[in-house]
Order: sequence, then C-alpha cells, then structure tokens
Amino acid sequence: MSHNSFGHLFRVTTWGESHGPAIGCVVDGCPPRLALSAADIQPWLDRRRPGQSKYTTQRQEPDAVEILSGVFEGRTTGTPIALLIHNTDQRSRDYGDIAERYRPGHADVTYDLKYGIRDYRGGGRSSARETAMRVAAGAVARQVLGGGVRIRGALTQVGPHRVDRARWDWDAVEANPFFCPDPEMVPVWEEYLGAVRKAGSSVGAVIEIVAEGVPPGLGAPIYGKLDSDLAMALMSINAVKGVEIGEGFAAAALTGEDNADPMRMEDGRLTFASNHAGGILGGISTGQPVVARFAVKPTSSILTPVASVTRAGENVEVATRGRHDPCVGIRAVPVGEAMMACVLADHLLRHRAQVGGDVRPSVSPPA
Repeated sequence: MSHNSFGHLFRVTTWGESHGPAIGCVVDGCPPRLALSAADIQPWLDRRRPGQSKYTTQRQEPDAVEILSGVFEGRTTGTPIALLIHNTDQRSRDYGDIAERYRPGHADVTYDLKYGIRDYRGGGRSSARETAMRVAAGAVARQVLGGGVRIRGALTQVGPHRVDRARWDWDAVEANPFFCPDPEMVPVWEEYLGAVRKAGSSVGAVIEIVAEGVPPGLGAPIYGKLDSDLAMALMSINAVKGVEIGEGFAAAALTGEDNADPMRMEDGRLTFASNHAGGILGGISTGQPVVARFAVKPTSSILTPVASVTRAGENVEVATRGRHDPCVGIRAVPVGEAMMACVLADHLLRHRAQVGGDVRPSVSPPA
C-alpha cells in the first residue's frame, strides 16, 4: 500500500494499524538544532487521547510517545525523526462478528475491492487510531513554526446545534470536553450527545481551525497553493466530507462588494478591513489569520442494524458493537490543528528555499 506520506520539504509518513502492536510515524525534513523532547509532543497527544469523557470512545490508550531517532541531547539533528506509540487496549474480539461482513459507511468494502484483503479489527489502517501520529507530527511542526504562529481549533457545530459566534471565547475551549468556544452551548451538546450515545447512534460535526501569526508569502501558484494543500490535508482526516477556507461555501451568497477584503495603508502598514478570504489570496498567505473549517460525518459504527452484504455476496444486516465515538468530530479538533501545523511548516520551509529568506511585509489583522 502506497500513499502513506504527505508534505514536500516537511514530510510525514505514518504506519501501523488500530489493533497492531504499535503505531508510528517518521518526520523527515525537520531542520536541525530545534529543541525537541517527548514532553513537547505529549501534551498535544493528551488532547486527542480517547476515553477522557463519556462523549468519546472508552478505549483506554495512554498514547505515550517515544522518540526513536532524529534527536540528540534534546535537539533535532536534521535526520529523520521516528516516533512510536504502543497500542495497549485493543479488543479484537469485538470485531469477530464483522470479519466476513462489510460495515456500511466504513472503508471495509473499498479496501477489500482494491486490495483483496482487509484488517477487520477496528478498521486496521483505515481506523482513526492513525491520527494520533498526525498529532505527534504536528507537535514537531509547531517547533518548526516557532512561538510566533498560534494554531487553535474549536468545535462549532454538533448535529444541528451551532455555536453563537457572538459568544465565542477561546478560553472556554479547553474548559469543556467538546472544545466548544460557546459556554452556553455546552449543556445543550451534553444533553443532545447523551441521548445520541444512549441510543447507540452517532452525529456529525464541524471544526474550525485558526492559525494566527502566519507570515505573508507562504504558498505558490499554481499547483502549490497553500489553501489547496491545506484542503487536501484536512480532507485526508478520517470521516471528513467537506473543507472550506475563509467564507467557503457561504461566499456563494455574497456579492463582490461584500466578499472583498478592503485594504489600506495605516502608519506604513498594510491593513485589511475583513478576512473573508481566510488569510489566503491566489494560494498565497496574506499575513492575516488562516481560517479553515471541515465537516465530519457521523461515526459509521452504530448499534442500529443497517443493510449490507458479506464477502460471499450474501445480503445481511450489520450492527457494529465495540467502543466508538458518538461524535468523532470531538477528537478531530487536535487532529485538524496538527494538519494545519504540518502544512504551514512545509510551506514555510518551501518559501525559504525558493525566496532565500523571510519576506515579511508589515500586515495588520482586521480590527
């Protein structure tokens, strides 16, 4: 199986299966002499770790990361960084009933049609368990970007319930189990997801990722656009079915006047009055916050029987048991942040390689 890598200069390759002995990744292209230890990576993994609330899968994995190479005396060496996480709480017996049955909504049937073999234990390679290594790689990418770039994510919609953007509070995101920026929406989601979980069902979600402090000039026309690479990275996350940058699909309802981001020079600085473009024009960053959103479908593993077929072509019904997220979008927030970090780190290194140094004209964010 190919296509397990992404990025150009900052390149990430992940490996491993949901119920294998371990999962891991190799980060290649990281510059030397950057401070890096397991302590720099673990906090980000802890935010994605399962079993932290009743609204996520109860699989108990410590996700303790080990650095196997690429770091010497607390500094990156410029050689490939190998990261490892042992799987410790697999329950392969939970999947015995679907060994010969395809779970609707999962990749079971497409993997079998393509490769003629599949790992039915938790989905194998197609499991969201793989995203832990993306988060680990994203922690390395944050070291490349430095403290001047701040990447934050939040859950903005669960099922039909959306946050009120007038009540947006970044401090609230880490104070609840949903990464919710609207404190008043938290009890609504608690009641709603509690009922969904008890019913053995699932719902989808929308996640927003914002990167502040991104220098202008990242990205390149025509096939190296920052937004196209970002869309690809976010779309590659398990269960993601839609990605938008800035206003995204909402821009279709705007006029040219409404969608434009007016510019002015103030005190020798280029300023923007708004950020409908999401910090990217012509595939190149403007210096404003880069804003992306992605939609996650409902978790396909549900208790309700759904029509399906077996490998032998028999018509059956499948009800998936085991430990699953009633809303996989909750734990997708740290994954989205990590993919944003990896894409920005890659483009930062590509920008420096092409231009020969930082080009950072003064740009002010919108008021």
